[in-house]
Amino acid sequence: MGKNTAVHRLDLGYFVRPAAETGGPLPRVEPVLAYLVEHDQGLILFDTGIGDADPETEAHYRPRRRALQEALSEAGAGLGDISLVVNCHLHFDHCGGNPLLAGTPILVQEVELATARRGDHTFEELVDFPGATYEELTGEAEVRPGIWIIPTPGHTQGHQSLVVRQNDGTVILAGQAHDFASEFASDHLARQATLHGLRQPLPAYRHWLERLTDFDPRRVLFAHDCSIWEPARGTF
Repeated sequence: MGKNTAVHRLDLGYFVRPAAETGGPLPRVEPVLAYLVEHDQGLILFDTGIGDADPETEAHYRPRRRALQEALSEAGAGLGDISLVVNCHLHFDHCGGNPLLAGTPILVQEVELATARRGDHTFEELVDFPGATYEELTGEAEVRPGIWIIPTPGHTQGHQSLVVRQNDGTVILAGQAHDFASEFASDHLARQATLHGLRQPLPAYRHWLERLTDFDPRRVLFAHDCSIWEPARGTF
C-alpha cells in the first residue's frame, strides 16, 4: 500500500433536492463532495463536481457550484497534478469537472459508460468531450497499490466506490452507494443482525456490503453527506 496515502475532502457546492424526491414535505439542500487521494504513484481525484445542465435541470435542482480549481488549490493541488480520475457514476453532479481533465485517465465501470452513452442518464458533453480518456472496468480492480475500485450498484447499475488502504486503517469513498452515513449504518447493522442469527424479519442489505466489510473500514465517506460513518467502537 502507499505509505504516504492521505485523503482530502473537496467542497464543490450544493444543490436543492425537491420535496418530491426527499420522501418528505420539504426540499433538502445536499452538499456535493469530491475527494483527493494522495498516493505514492500520484494524485487520484474521486468525482469532479457539478456540470452545466439544461435550463430545466438547473431550475429543478438550483445548483450552486464551487470551481474544481479552487477546491483543488485549497488542498495544495492543481488540475495538472491529477494522475487519475475515478467517478462513482456519471450523473452530472459527479462528473461535471471531467472536461477540465482532458487526457487524464478516467476509470469507470463499462456498464456505467454504456448507460451514459444511451441517453437520459447525464449530459453528453460531460461524457464524450474532446480528450476524454476512459479506462473501462468490469468489476473490481486494484488500480494502485492499496487502492481498490469496488462495484456498488444501486443508485446506478454501474456505481462504484473507492477503497483506500492506509497504514492506520482503511477509508472507503462510497460516493452515492448510500445517500447518507445513517443509511450505511443501518445496512451495516442489518448485516450484523443477520450474521448473529436473529430471527426474521430483518431488513435486507446490499450484497456488496460483504465485500466492503472485508476491508475492515475505519471510516466511510459519502458524496452528498458531510457525516462520516465510523465503527461503533473506537477511541476519540
